[in-house]
Amino acid sequence: MKVAVVLLGMLVCYVAADKYTTKYDNIDLDQILKSDRLLNNYVNCLLDVGNCTPDGNELKKSLPDALENGCSKCSEKQKAGSEKVIRYLINQRPKLWEKLSKKYDPTGEFQAKFKNEAEKHGIKL
Repeated sequence: MKVAVVLLGMLVCYVAADKYTTKYDNIDLDQILKSDRLLNNYVNCLLDVGNCTPDGNELKKSLPDALENGCSKCSEKQKAGSEKVIRYLINQRPKLWEKLSKKYDPTGEFQAKFKNEAEKHGIKL
């Protein structure tokens, strides 16, 4: 679950010193999730197979830290957004979720680490 929380949270934030910036907290995540083009652009950026927007680059740089540290620098809005994105990817776009998991969690360490938290939110990793 936190892996998912982190993925979406990172879509909407930059890395700052103590916390990730809230600059992207008002991005319309529903619009991104409904648009194959937008979603695929973010995923391709994260997978290093496509161009990145400035926020995509920040997401790509921040994601490993957020996974490692349990999204401790994320705002509550970023955590909620990450949960939304993860839930969507797992339930609606499992192939994209699998690709992202292989890149950012190749050993399954983070899915194991956040499994209980994900289950509390009704997400099956």
